[in-house]
Amino acid sequence: MGAFLYFGAVMASLAGVTLIWRGTFLDRLWMMNPRAHDQLSPLGIAVGIAFLLLAATLALAGTGWLHRRFWGWALAVGIIVAQVLGSVVNATRGEFLRGGVGFLFSAGLLYFLLRPKVRAAFAREPSVRTN
Repeated sequence: MGAFLYFGAVMASLAGVTLIWRGTFLDRLWMMNPRAHDQLSPLGIAVGIAFLLLAATLALAGTGWLHRRFWGWALAVGIIVAQVLGSVVNATRGEFLRGGVGFLFSAGLLYFLLRPKVRAAFAREPSVRTN
């Protein structure tokens, strides 16, 4: 899961960089998803900054996950919940295949994250005692 979160951070960083600084050799990466580029490009620098913030959040979650911190687990759960909701929105907008597949994938990840054994691996940090 940590590697998945870091991979997402790299992809979001690339998207953010190419939306903020246009005309670089990285623009060719959009050939893999020209539809997304057509939809995101008009939104300008603001969406690029949003992608960079998403990348930072994903990297933070990946770090917390790999260090078995409760906050890393909670952040990963929040990210996947947002993905589930986004897939539902896609399906209700008429993108049934994309939304349905996205929902199944993200709901499966959410199920995995919420399993008691997975949750138990992320103990809350001990509280600071002052005596």
